Amino acid sequence: MTLVDAAPTGPASRDGRPAWALSPAEVAGQQGVDPVRGLDAGTVATRLDHDGPNEVPMHPPAPLWRSVVGQLRDTLVLVLLAAAVLTAVTGDLVDTAVIVLVVTVNTVLGVVQERRALREVRALDALVAPTARVTRDGADSWVPTRELVRGDLLQVSAGDVVGADARLLTSVRLQVDEALLTGESQPSARDATVTSPGPAPMADRTGMVHAGSTVLAGSGTAVVVATGTHTAIGQVALLVTGHRSPLTPLQRRLAVLGRQISLAVAVACLFFIASGLLRGQPWETTLVAAVALAVAAVPESLPAVVTLALSAGAGRMGRRGAVVRSLPAVETLGSVTLLATDKTGTLTAGAMRADRVWTPADGDLPLASGPYPAATRAVLSAAALCNDADPSGAGPDGAEGTADTETALVRAARDGGVDVAGLRRDFPRVSAEPFDAVTRRMSTVHRRRDGSSTVLAKGAPEVLLPGLPGQAAAQRVSDGWAAVGGRVLAVTADGVLLGLVTFADPVRPEATAAVTALHRAGIDVVLVSGDHAGTAAAVARQVGIVDADHPAGDRVFARVEPAGKLDLVGRWQASGHVVAMTGDGVNDAPALRAADIGVAMGQRGTEVAKEAADLVLVGDSLATVTAAVAEGRRVFDNVRRFVGYGLAGGLSEVLVMLAGPFLGLALPLLPAQVLWINLLTHGPVGVAMGGEPASPDVLRRPPRDPAAGVLDRALVVQLVGNGLALAAVCLAVAASSSAADGPWQTQLFITLAVGQLALALALRPAGAWTTRGAGVPWLPVAVAANLVLLAAAVLLPVLADLLGTERISLAETAFGVAPALLPAAGVLLVRALHARR
Repeated sequence: MTLVDAAPTGPASRDGRPAWALSPAEVAGQQGVDPVRGLDAGTVATRLDHDGPNEVPMHPPAPLWRSVVGQLRDTLVLVLLAAAVLTAVTGDLVDTAVIVLVVTVNTVLGVVQERRALREVRALDALVAPTARVTRDGADSWVPTRELVRGDLLQVSAGDVVGADARLLTSVRLQVDEALLTGESQPSARDATVTSPGPAPMADRTGMVHAGSTVLAGSGTAVVVATGTHTAIGQVALLVTGHRSPLTPLQRRLAVLGRQISLAVAVACLFFIASGLLRGQPWETTLVAAVALAVAAVPESLPAVVTLALSAGAGRMGRRGAVVRSLPAVETLGSVTLLATDKTGTLTAGAMRADRVWTPADGDLPLASGPYPAATRAVLSAAALCNDADPSGAGPDGAEGTADTETALVRAARDGGVDVAGLRRDFPRVSAEPFDAVTRRMSTVHRRRDGSSTVLAKGAPEVLLPGLPGQAAAQRVSDGWAAVGGRVLAVTADGVLLGLVTFADPVRPEATAAVTALHRAGIDVVLVSGDHAGTAAAVARQVGIVDADHPAGDRVFARVEPAGKLDLVGRWQASGHVVAMTGDGVNDAPALRAADIGVAMGQRGTEVAKEAADLVLVGDSLATVTAAVAEGRRVFDNVRRFVGYGLAGGLSEVLVMLAGPFLGLALPLLPAQVLWINLLTHGPVGVAMGGEPASPDVLRRPPRDPAAGVLDRALVVQLVGNGLALAAVCLAVAASSSAADGPWQTQLFITLAVGQLALALALRPAGAWTTRGAGVPWLPVAVAANLVLLAAAVLLPVLADLLGTERISLAETAFGVAPALLPAAGVLLVRALHARR
């Protein structure tokens, strides 16, 4: 399937045709410009006043206070603020400070993320050169790019960055790099004589040059047809600013959870107050106990657990080569159901390589390493002579990791044992006809040692093959290679066909394994590229995106433009997917921002793409995405585990406080005791739970249903069962001790605290006790430290007076501790039975 941007660049003609479908004369007439003298000063001033400057408008950001208020309106944040007020009322200033700190951190992170769009637009604006060369009133001059207007006569040459979208009037061997806009990995030839029909993709608008593209070779004259937001890059800017990053799955789930907790806490507190007052309990005592109960029921450590778990996950991702620009993106990766990946530099190496050679004598021969047969060596030698690339095989930027087709030919010859530098000395060049977009060939004349000359040529097969002996056989080979996305060159010497060479951008070694791992994790993988359909389909088959279990269908999208990518992301999201999108160019920025998580390439990526993304891959490797998915799932598993644990403990406390009076326990726990238990069980223990190691099956199970909340049926059943079991044990201990005139309240205090700490250990993921290389097991350390604090609450006189506990004997302590371990033992038993089944 191929998507194109139907919106024309610049104004259309009277019959509705876009600028690239018009002839140079038609465009000049439409824009009212003399193709020799350009515009006059008066027309320039009028158009500049009417259309505005040639720049992307900067909308002033919302006031900082409004951004802060917007973040504080979140449901869970409101619950936390209410909890802060309640803890302050009860005098628990430590919990108050922790809650306020958590809310502050979350608000700052949210405001920072909200204001990223402005930086993205500024990065887009920086891509356009500050000045441009134009012809006005018959004279050439350099003017600020922001002062270009429709109809300006733009002069472009090698090294220039194009300042506006323009239709070529003349061109001489013009080649431009539009990779940032189109994703096309190769330079694009531009020719003023060519018109492109209808809604052509940007890469196929041969008669156009676009703002932000770089002129690699040649020169041309063009008439500006679009400026500012009407240019291709301006449209990208509008798409970026017009689409806010969606809430992450975790943010949506926590918002729902906040509302559920708020409702449950409100109902429980009202019921507790009503029952206390009906029993004749003083209203002051009842109200204070209700406040303590509300604080205990709210897992106020949840945002801290989430934030620290995300931070730890981001740190681990960073060590794996993935830089996290937005903390919520860490968890979002774990919820991804569809990954849309680009091709060049992500699935492939981003460097052309001579892949195969065909000669009439040797046939079709794959190129690996030499020595090659004589006929194949002759093809490569001729191609290296008819060539301007560095004879050492260094790429355009001097690095071995990059290569255009010229460099790829030199490297193939070098790898086959040809001394390219020596060959060029032995056969010095006499003259040359550089590659031209019209002739689609390059030819050179060389002097032999005997003083005679030889003419070498390389170019498109359809240009060089006609009339040559062996044309039919060579054409069949060329057509076969082109059908699978190969780029084919024919090579001749003195009018005789030497052979054909095809090129490929080799697949990265780790790409196939990464796609396989993503499929195993239940994630759909699709290829979205600005490249040719044949090339994209061939790469998709090589890496396993398309195979017997995953037919082509809607898995390969070629020649896709910015609006098309954005449309794809929206359609996938509308169908229920959590979408991750990879990209590196300006053309990817809108889709990167609109996706649930945007992944930019660190090496090849533009600043625009990086600003729009949530995650930047340092090594541009898809394998890093797989590792990041595992980290995301680990984070969500740990957050979900803490929610189940925290709510089970809160439920047990609520049940004890509500049911205790009906068993003769007037006020089961004092407010200070409830808050101390809350501190021990929801503080360091909760934070430590956020850093637990991943489950062994983290990449062998499908992603969670995007519509499911944190509290799905399985977790609700688990937490209700654990809460009921712990409450039952606590009430049994307290009732038995009370009947025997024992220190029932202190024993209940110990049972409730130990029971929750034991549950924390029992809920650790499978293999957590034996996982190697996972670092310090912070959860057992936190539990051990909190058991010491629990003992201090009973044994230290100062704390005992503050909390209202009393010193008890060893036997009485054992009577409170032993039953507390039963709920945790039940969890382990259920898990063992489930594992056997």
